[in-house]
Amino acid sequence: MFIVSLTYIKPLDEVDRFIPEHIEFLNEQYRLGNFHLSGRKEPRTGGVIIAGVSNRSELDQLLEQDPFYREGLASYEVTEFVPTKSSQGLKFLVEM
Repeated sequence: MFIVSLTYIKPLDEVDRFIPEHIEFLNEQYRLGNFHLSGRKEPRTGGVIIAGVSNRSELDQLLEQDPFYREGLASYEVTEFVPTKSSQGLKFLVEM
């Protein structure tokens, strides 16, 4: 499992132009079961994605499809982790 932390490196007015396309990208990854949680940071400096793909190479290939990546709007910090404990509602993530 991976935590992806996006940090905007361009002004918000440039980022905002690609929000609809970014949402389409996210929706497709949720449909495929690759992403489990996502949202923007507060203050609005970027976003966070929890991804459940099998390896870093697969994740990198997915992130390259993100319009924020394609347009050079954000930097991406990726942390891999192995969930070993969770609340009852997120137990399915530990069992992956």
